[in-house]
Amino acid sequence: MYSHNYFLNTRQRLSIMIDVACALEYLHHGCSSPVIHCDLKPSNVLLDENMVAHLSDFGISKLLGEDQGDLYTKTLATLGYIAPVDCLTVEYGLEGQVSTKCDVYSYGVMLLEILTQWVSYSLPDAVMDVVDTNLVTPVGKGFQKDLDVVASIMKVALDCCAESPARRTNMKDVVGMLQKIKIQLLAY
Repeated sequence: MYSHNYFLNTRQRLSIMIDVACALEYLHHGCSSPVIHCDLKPSNVLLDENMVAHLSDFGISKLLGEDQGDLYTKTLATLGYIAPVDCLTVEYGLEGQVSTKCDVYSYGVMLLEILTQWVSYSLPDAVMDVVDTNLVTPVGKGFQKDLDVVASIMKVALDCCAESPARRTNMKDVVGMLQKIKIQLLAY
């Protein structure tokens, strides 16, 4: 993540993703009827002058009724951020079924993108093989602590990106986990 030609450190990236997680938590759990964004991706996250992130582009978002656990749509989101299909549930990418778990998956992909790719193979022993080298410098006394923070964020992202929707965490838990990681980061 780069903004206005300067590098965003781990704390800034984490704050941005907590803002996005809080927005999704509100949409999924704080509204009278859950709202599914349906097109969560980096270009739909805007930063204000204080580096606070805001969700944008609700053009294909869906409102779940009280009795609906999921919903069908013919409007497709951005490839690469659409949840995969597993053998138990047909999701957004193939049949048009959407649920809050689809947004959770897209959020997980974004969280991985702010750190790196190919994460599942690197945890917990080879984080430095995949992490953005600008985030963790292998010198100094805080190296292992920085590495632990990045690995913790990657774990949250992978929990969001589980192939099965039933195994994905919800945004309330994501917010809680990321806020704990931020407290850990600030304690260094």
